Amino acid sequence: MWVRTWVMRAAELITEHREYLIGLDRAIGDADHGENLDRGFRAVVTYLKTTEDTRAEDLLRGIGQTLISHVGGTSGPLYGSAFIRMADVATDELTPVSLATMLDRAVGAIQARGHAQAGEKTMVDVWLPVADAVNNAVDNEAELATMAELIERTSQAATQRTCDMIATKGRASYLGERTLGHIDPGAASTNLIFLALRECVN
Repeated sequence: MWVRTWVMRAAELITEHREYLIGLDRAIGDADHGENLDRGFRAVVTYLKTTEDTRAEDLLRGIGQTLISHVGGTSGPLYGSAFIRMADVATDELTPVSLATMLDRAVGAIQARGHAQAGEKTMVDVWLPVADAVNNAVDNEAELATMAELIERTSQAATQRTCDMIATKGRASYLGERTLGHIDPGAASTNLIFLALRECVN
């Protein structure tokens, strides 16, 4: 099941990059992003190893609920809402169209919960470009395998672009122009999730 493959790999990457995420958040936040996400995704791994759920929609919903319950701060509700909304349109067989639809729902959930727009130095600045790129690929009748490289390239470029943004949302917004030159922690963790998705799609 692609959901298990994707999120188990995402959990591995979050754990491997825990200190990196903490460092990014220390620069412009409260230094807990890596710790919170690692704790949350470890709980997700436990859920995936013990649940009897097998359908994509049930797994995504369970993942979202677990993240909301175990990740502190704003990240838990944001990521959790994204996975729960993806569950609403998930299919057991991953297709280009279903992937594009799920990403659209995820972006909508994150923006509805966090009230962030593009350019405000948040995870939206990665989710939105990736969703747009996947939708454009669907319009051009691209295959899933073709989307793998597109997801990675778009996600990494979008993450890096947050260096050139001034944070206007969340705790980082209090630092104003001092956030220039720093990658947004939420963008960085989103990038890891998309790198895991790239491996799954590939």
